[in-house]
Amino acid sequence: MSNDQWQIKKGGEKCAGSDKTLEPGEEYYAALIETNEGFDRIDYSVDYWNHQQPAVYCFWKTRVPVKEEKKKLFVDDAILVNIFERLENEQDPMKINFRFVLALILMRKKLLKYEDTLREGDQEIWKMKMAREEKVHQVTNPHLTDEKIEQVSVELSTILHGEL
Repeated sequence: MSNDQWQIKKGGEKCAGSDKTLEPGEEYYAALIETNEGFDRIDYSVDYWNHQQPAVYCFWKTRVPVKEEKKKLFVDDAILVNIFERLENEQDPMKINFRFVLALILMRKKLLKYEDTLREGDQEIWKMKMAREEKVHQVTNPHLTDEKIEQVSVELSTILHGEL
Protein backbone atom coordinates (compact mmCIF):
# COMPACT_ATOMS: atom_id res chain seq x y z
CA MET A 1 0.00 0.00 0.00
CA SER A 2 1.33 3.45 -0.83
CA ASN A 3 1.63 6.25 1.69
CA ASP A 4 -1.19 8.02 -0.17
CA GLN A 5 -3.96 5.60 0.81
CA TRP A 6 -5.10 4.12 4.10
CA GLN A 7 -7.79 1.52 4.34
CA ILE A 8 -9.81 2.47 7.39
CA LYS A 9 -12.79 0.44 8.48
CA LYS A 10 -15.93 2.25 9.55
CA GLY A 11 -15.95 2.90 13.30
CA GLY A 12 -18.53 2.41 15.99
CA GLU A 13 -19.96 -0.91 14.80
CA LYS A 14 -18.33 -3.66 16.89
CA CYS A 15 -15.86 -4.00 19.74
CA ALA A 16 -12.57 -5.27 18.29
CA GLY A 17 -11.85 -7.25 21.47
CA SER A 18 -15.19 -8.89 22.24
CA ASP A 19 -16.97 -8.65 18.85
CA LYS A 20 -19.94 -7.14 20.73
CA THR A 21 -22.13 -4.91 18.57
CA LEU A 22 -21.96 -1.27 19.70
CA GLU A 23 -25.48 0.15 19.94
CA PRO A 24 -26.58 3.68 18.92
CA GLY A 25 -25.92 6.09 21.79
CA GLU A 26 -23.45 3.71 23.49
CA GLU A 27 -20.11 5.10 24.64
CA TYR A 28 -16.98 3.33 23.41
CA TYR A 29 -13.25 3.91 23.00
CA ALA A 30 -11.88 4.63 19.54
CA ALA A 31 -8.16 4.01 19.21
CA LEU A 32 -5.38 4.33 16.68
CA ILE A 33 -2.98 1.45 16.31
CA GLU A 34 0.14 1.47 14.20
CA THR A 35 0.39 -1.13 11.44
CA ASN A 36 2.97 -1.70 8.72
CA GLU A 37 0.75 0.36 6.40
CA GLY A 38 0.27 3.29 8.83
CA PHE A 39 -2.53 3.95 11.29
CA ASP A 40 -5.72 1.97 11.64
CA ARG A 41 -8.73 2.71 13.78
CA ILE A 42 -10.04 0.10 16.21
CA ASP A 43 -13.05 0.49 18.51
CA TYR A 44 -13.56 -1.08 21.95
CA SER A 45 -16.60 -1.28 24.20
CA VAL A 46 -16.16 0.55 27.52
CA ASP A 47 -16.42 -2.77 29.40
CA TYR A 48 -13.70 -4.43 27.28
CA TRP A 49 -11.48 -1.34 27.51
CA ASN A 50 -11.80 -1.11 31.30
CA HIS A 51 -10.92 -4.79 31.81
CA GLN A 52 -8.30 -5.39 29.09
CA GLN A 53 -6.51 -2.03 28.62
CA PRO A 54 -5.36 -2.79 25.05
CA ALA A 55 -2.06 -1.30 23.87
CA VAL A 56 -2.76 1.49 21.37
CA TYR A 57 -0.99 4.51 19.87
CA CYS A 58 -3.66 6.90 21.18
CA PHE A 59 -7.36 6.80 22.02
CA TRP A 60 -10.46 8.85 22.77
CA LYS A 61 -13.87 8.14 24.23
CA THR A 62 -16.82 8.74 21.95
CA ARG A 63 -20.39 7.61 21.37
CA VAL A 64 -22.07 5.65 18.59
CA PRO A 65 -24.20 8.23 16.77
CA VAL A 66 -27.95 7.91 16.95
CA LYS A 67 -29.32 8.00 13.41
CA GLU A 68 -31.39 11.12 14.03
CA GLU A 69 -28.49 12.99 15.71
CA LYS A 70 -26.39 15.39 13.70
CA LYS A 71 -22.80 14.15 13.66
CA LYS A 72 -20.04 16.22 15.23
CA LEU A 73 -17.85 17.94 12.71
CA PHE A 74 -14.68 16.88 14.48
CA VAL A 75 -13.23 15.42 17.66
CA ASP A 76 -12.22 17.22 20.82
CA ASP A 77 -9.35 19.74 20.46
CA ALA A 78 -7.36 17.98 23.20
CA ILE A 79 -7.35 14.80 21.11
CA LEU A 80 -6.00 16.68 18.08
CA VAL A 81 -3.26 18.27 20.21
CA ASN A 82 -2.38 14.89 21.74
CA ILE A 83 -2.04 13.22 18.34
CA PHE A 84 -0.05 16.20 17.01
CA GLU A 85 2.40 15.98 19.93
CA ARG A 86 2.71 12.18 19.72
CA LEU A 87 3.72 12.45 16.05
CA GLU A 88 6.51 14.92 16.84
CA ASN A 89 9.52 12.65 16.26
CA GLU A 90 8.08 10.50 13.49
CA GLN A 91 10.09 10.27 10.27
CA ASP A 92 7.67 8.34 8.06
CA PRO A 93 6.49 10.61 5.20
CA MET A 94 2.84 9.66 5.74
CA LYS A 95 3.06 10.64 9.42
CA ILE A 96 4.87 13.88 8.56
CA ASN A 97 2.01 14.74 6.16
CA PHE A 98 -0.54 13.76 8.82
CA ARG A 99 1.16 15.98 11.44
CA PHE A 100 1.44 18.90 9.02
CA VAL A 101 -2.29 18.80 8.29
CA LEU A 102 -2.98 18.56 12.04
CA ALA A 103 -0.81 21.68 12.48
CA LEU A 104 -2.89 23.51 9.85
CA ILE A 105 -6.10 22.48 11.64
CA LEU A 106 -4.71 23.58 15.02
CA MET A 107 -3.61 26.90 13.51
CA ARG A 108 -7.10 27.44 12.11
CA LYS A 109 -8.53 26.76 15.57
CA LYS A 110 -6.01 29.29 16.98
CA LEU A 111 -4.49 26.61 19.23
CA LEU A 112 -1.13 26.63 17.45
CA LYS A 113 0.77 29.73 16.35
CA TYR A 114 3.39 30.03 13.63
CA GLU A 115 6.62 31.62 14.91
CA ASP A 116 9.36 31.23 12.30
CA THR A 117 10.75 29.09 9.47
CA LEU A 118 14.06 27.24 9.59
CA ARG A 119 15.73 25.86 6.49
CA GLU A 120 17.84 22.72 6.71
CA GLY A 121 19.10 21.95 3.22
CA ASP A 122 16.00 21.50 1.08
CA GLN A 123 13.76 21.01 4.14
CA GLU A 124 11.54 23.72 5.54
CA ILE A 125 10.78 23.46 9.28
CA TRP A 126 8.09 25.62 10.86
CA LYS A 127 8.68 26.68 14.46
CA MET A 128 5.29 26.78 16.21
CA LYS A 129 3.92 27.21 19.73
CA MET A 130 0.70 26.11 21.32
CA ALA A 131 -1.37 29.02 22.60
CA ARG A 132 -0.32 29.91 26.15
CA GLU A 133 2.67 27.56 26.11
CA GLU A 134 6.37 28.22 25.71
CA LYS A 135 7.44 24.89 24.17
CA VAL A 136 8.45 25.24 20.53
CA HIS A 137 7.24 22.52 18.17
CA GLN A 138 9.04 21.91 14.91
CA VAL A 139 6.80 20.91 12.02
CA THR A 140 8.24 19.76 8.72
CA ASN A 141 6.49 21.40 5.79
CA PRO A 142 6.19 18.60 3.21
CA HIS A 143 5.02 21.14 0.59
CA LEU A 144 1.72 19.39 -0.04
CA THR A 145 -0.48 20.50 -2.89
CA ASP A 146 -4.00 21.68 -2.05
CA GLU A 147 -5.26 18.37 -3.41
CA LYS A 148 -2.89 16.39 -1.17
CA ILE A 149 -3.87 18.47 1.90
CA GLU A 150 -7.53 17.69 1.14
CA GLN A 151 -6.72 13.99 0.75
CA VAL A 152 -4.83 13.85 4.07
CA SER A 153 -7.66 15.81 5.74
CA VAL A 154 -10.18 13.26 4.50
CA GLU A 155 -7.96 10.42 5.74
CA LEU A 156 -7.64 12.15 9.12
CA SER A 157 -11.41 12.58 9.35
CA THR A 158 -11.91 8.95 8.32
CA ILE A 159 -9.58 7.73 11.05
CA LEU A 160 -11.05 9.93 13.76
CA HIS A 161 -14.69 9.43 12.81
CA GLY A 162 -14.55 6.02 11.16
CA GLU A 163 -16.65 7.24 8.25
CA LEU A 164 -16.15 6.13 4.69
